[in-house]
Amino acid sequence: MQRHGLPALMLFCALTAVTGVAGAKDAETWRVEGKLVGKDKKSKDVSGIACAPANGGQARKCLVIDDNLQAAQIVELHADHLKTDKDQKVPLIRNEFGGEALELDGEGVAYADGLFYVIGSHGHPRDKKGKLKSAEHADMVAARIAAASQIVRVRLSPEGKGSVVPPVASLTRAIEAEPALAPFAGRRLENDGVTIEGIAVRGDRLYAGFRGPPLDNGRAAVLAVDLGSAFGEAPAKPSRLFRLPVGERRGVRDLAVHGTKILVLVGPVGDEPGPSSIYEWDGESDEAIRSLGDLGALAGVSPKQKPEAILPLDTTPSGLRVLVMFDGEEEGAPIVVTLP
Repeated sequence: MQRHGLPALMLFCALTAVTGVAGAKDAETWRVEGKLVGKDKKSKDVSGIACAPANGGQARKCLVIDDNLQAAQIVELHADHLKTDKDQKVPLIRNEFGGEALELDGEGVAYADGLFYVIGSHGHPRDKKGKLKSAEHADMVAARIAAASQIVRVRLSPEGKGSVVPPVASLTRAIEAEPALAPFAGRRLENDGVTIEGIAVRGDRLYAGFRGPPLDNGRAAVLAVDLGSAFGEAPAKPSRLFRLPVGERRGVRDLAVHGTKILVLVGPVGDEPGPSSIYEWDGESDEAIRSLGDLGALAGVSPKQKPEAILPLDTTPSGLRVLVMFDGEEEGAPIVVTLP
C-alpha cells in the first residue's frame, strides 16, 4: 500500500472540500440553503428539478421532487445556490393502500407556459430485497403502480404558493398500445420493466423518457404524446415512440428543454455502475441527436454516482452551463457543469 505524506493528504482533503463530488474536475459545487426534505430528514432521493423563467430581478421559482414522497418542494434558484423553505411543500397525490400513503415515485419535472409537470415512474415498485411476492402482494403492487402512473400539474401563485391543477394524466394506455413497451409494463425493474425518469414539455407535446426497458440496437425510448389529449382536454391523438441511439443498456435519466432542443441525460438502465452522458436532441427524429460529453470526463462524476436531474442555466463563452443533481446523495449534491 502506498503511503502519502501529510501535505498530500491535506491537498486531497482541500480538493474534495472544494469540489463536493468525488473526483470532480471542472464542476462548480452549489450549496443548498435551508433543507431539501426527504422521507426521513434531508432528501437523498432527488430525482427532478425544473424552474420557471426569471421574473425581473427575482430568483427563479423551481420545483424539486424526491421520489419517496407524495409532495414536491418549492425552491429558489440563485446565482450559486438553491434556497429552500421546508414549509413550501406542494401535496401532489393522496393515494393509499391499507391506510398507508403511497408515493408518486416522482421521477421528473418539467415547466411550460405557467405550469409545472411532475411525472411518476409508471413502473413496478422498487424491491431490492425481494419482499414483494407476486401472489401475496398483488393488490399492493397494483395500487403502487397506479399511484406511480400519474402526471400532476402544479401552478404557483404570485405569492409563491403551489397548488395542483386537475385533472391528472397517465401514460398507461399509451404504453400498453406501444408494441415495444407493452411487454415490459408492470415488470420488475431488474427484469427491464417500464420505468419513466424524464419529462419535457415543448409546444403541444409531452415527452416521457424511459430508463427502461432498453430497446434493441442500443436505443433508449422516449414516448411523445399530445399534451391536450393526455389531460383529456383535446381529442385523442396517436403517440409517437422515438428510439434514441445512446448505447447498449443505457436509458434516459432526465429530459430538459433548452431553446429549440431537448437535453437528454443518459445513464445505465439498471443499478449497476456506468458512465453518464448528456445529449442534445431535436425532439423530432431518432437520429438528430449528438453527444455533448461524458460527465466523467467533464466533471469527474464517478460511474457509481447516479445523476438524475438536469437543469439548463445559461450560456457563457465557454459553453452551456447546466445544473446536475444526484439520486443517492444528500440534497442532490448539486453541481454546475459546462458543456463545451
